Amino acid sequence: MRKVIALEFISLDGIIQSPGGAEEDTSGGFAYGGWIFRYSDPLLQTILSKQMNMPFDLLLGRKTFDIWAPYWPRRADVWPGVQKAIKYVASNTVTFHPWQPSIFLNGDIAEKIANIKQQLGPDLHVYGSANLIQTLIKHDLVDAFWLKIFPLTLGSGKRLFVDGTIPAAFKVTESEVTPNGIIAVNYERVGAISIGS
Repeated sequence: MRKVIALEFISLDGIIQSPGGAEEDTSGGFAYGGWIFRYSDPLLQTILSKQMNMPFDLLLGRKTFDIWAPYWPRRADVWPGVQKAIKYVASNTVTFHPWQPSIFLNGDIAEKIANIKQQLGPDLHVYGSANLIQTLIKHDLVDAFWLKIFPLTLGSGKRLFVDGTIPAAFKVTESEVTPNGIIAVNYERVGAISIGS
């Protein structure tokens, strides 16, 4: 079975909105777009490169796809894997795009992704896609979170975990702290939570 792995840049207070640029996602009046850049360092780049160069297909929300589609095809030398990966895109409005291979999912997204997980193929990596990730979490479809936790708070914005998150236990499978204070940690789902008496 294929795993769904959420790869997210996240602030200390849980915000994942618009890490890459000022105009990436300004919804809700978000004014801190591009908040990750001053923290980049060689170790973070090594971690990202490792994750970007393993076998994967992509699972993306339409807004993230709209940002990536004009950007990554022009940078095939930087990330060759993104070109050949199947891009499964959750969208009720778009049915085709020249950036291929792309498959657009509409209707019951959770059911369609659950079916894709049962198919043969590489794991499904989810980058950004703040709205889609909420659907995945709500329907218990995320198998692992590969987080890069940045040493700052943003106060408001789209959060990774909101009300409605299904209680679940995870284990750390890999972790490092970069010189600029980013905690890169991979959590894998291990089952239900245990509580004491």
